[in-house]
Amino acid sequence: MMVMDAIADILKREGISTMFCFPTTPIIEAAVAAGLKPIICRQERVGVDMASGFARTANGRPPAVFAMQYGPGAENAFPGIASAYSDSSPVLFLPLGHPRDVAHVFPMFNSTRTFASVTKQVEPITLPTQVGAVMRRAFNGLRNGRLGPVMVEVPTDVVKAKLDSAPAYTPVREVRSAPDPRDIDDAAKLLIAARSPLLYAGQGVLYAEATAELVALAELLQSPVMTSGDAKSAFPEDHALAVGTGGIVFTGHGLQALREADVVCGIGCSFTPHRITSPAIAPDKRVIHATNDSRDLNKSVAAEIGILGDAKLVLAALVEAVKDRLGKTTRGPDRAHAIGRVREEWLAGWQAKLTSKERPICPYRVIAEFMRVVDPKDAIVTHDSGSPRDQILPFYKATRPRGYMGWGKSHQLGTGLGLTIGAKIAAPDKFCVNFMGDAAFGMTGLDFETAVRAGVPILTVVLNNSTMAIEIPHMQLSHERHNARDIGGNYAGIARELGGWSERVEDPEQIADAFRRARRATEDGKAALLEFITSAETAFSHRLPPAS
Repeated sequence: MMVMDAIADILKREGISTMFCFPTTPIIEAAVAAGLKPIICRQERVGVDMASGFARTANGRPPAVFAMQYGPGAENAFPGIASAYSDSSPVLFLPLGHPRDVAHVFPMFNSTRTFASVTKQVEPITLPTQVGAVMRRAFNGLRNGRLGPVMVEVPTDVVKAKLDSAPAYTPVREVRSAPDPRDIDDAAKLLIAARSPLLYAGQGVLYAEATAELVALAELLQSPVMTSGDAKSAFPEDHALAVGTGGIVFTGHGLQALREADVVCGIGCSFTPHRITSPAIAPDKRVIHATNDSRDLNKSVAAEIGILGDAKLVLAALVEAVKDRLGKTTRGPDRAHAIGRVREEWLAGWQAKLTSKERPICPYRVIAEFMRVVDPKDAIVTHDSGSPRDQILPFYKATRPRGYMGWGKSHQLGTGLGLTIGAKIAAPDKFCVNFMGDAAFGMTGLDFETAVRAGVPILTVVLNNSTMAIEIPHMQLSHERHNARDIGGNYAGIARELGGWSERVEDPEQIADAFRRARRATEDGKAALLEFITSAETAFSHRLPPAS
């Protein structure tokens, strides 16, 4: 047995059946010999995104794996790994490394050195006999504590080294930590006494599979629930207490709830200040912060009460503590009714765009028609960076956990395509859809061919306005003199040439039927692309509602 065979055997023992990869690395051949299926991407960054989409959809059970060559392969993967790190995606990266005698010689690219800033942990296999121990530590990092990408670098002079016998290896067990009862009791006391509490859920709620507990706590307290961008779908957005995501865009009722809150209880979140994916918490708010990562406590927000523990166990304990303190007292639906009134007022202000008959098509009409003809329980949806993200986040209602894949702290254009391919492989029964702009397609669009070639029937929606609309305020002089914002292309035509099903839609009255036809194409096993010719829409749901 060689080291690469031992690695493949360990992957199989840990439940891995698919390997996302790009040659050349002998680990691919070893994995296939062990029974794993390879998904070969067109470029490493997108392959990493595929692995991330798989891991997030599978909820890390099992984690995903991406293998690549040393040097250029590892270098090209960097932006994808940075995104996986920001999204806490449990992905194992297996780059080859330069031979050990030159691994640290200038100017050799060294993965263990370079990727330390964007991985949870990184370790090389420096001796063939270490393979079992290194892989055990890697899977422990992938399964326990705050999740995130882990890297194991395999030097080229180690990967084919011979072992006398297979390393002893037992799959790593997932462990969880429970919160301190004192902290739970103090938090329950503060939440019950609050005039206007707000529950803020991070992606930890999704990874802990704690949606039911979050719903129970919200209903006991009659508290609105906001999620981070990454956590969209952690709370059902058709619930009367749902107020959507907080970050670069908000719902009207979300902004109102955030402004009125006197106590904010963050669960499974980091409170990392980021204008795209998380709301700013004003210093006058009293804060409860529950996380499984002690580094987050009091990092950016001063927490009156900090709780360390798994989100599911924390929420379950809070539910019991609140029930105990409330006794037979129940809270009426006044809060939910108030949220509903603001929601209806906000939506009324957007109806002209959501129902627009204009040509080029208003992108909000595309989103509204998609929601009308696709049941969110059947779908996994994601946005891309820029306008598609800002347009879809406030309006799309995700009703089941993992029915939406939000992202954004590290926000390269084109990430959504790979995420959707990975999601479809993890959940073949779901209608997996990514919304992207024409600029995003330019970054990663050729990997649509990966979906075609690998038999992964996703739907890519390209909102083509032939310009970088979100840059209009920032590139006025350069555009006036050199048309610097404008881009172009026939993306439906490209998709057809790559072997997929596609349509180009210019009539707003054809949007719904186009989505129905595209879905039928995916059900027939075809990767599909819909290109909508849209306006350069620059209105977003940003503003705080007027003070009452």
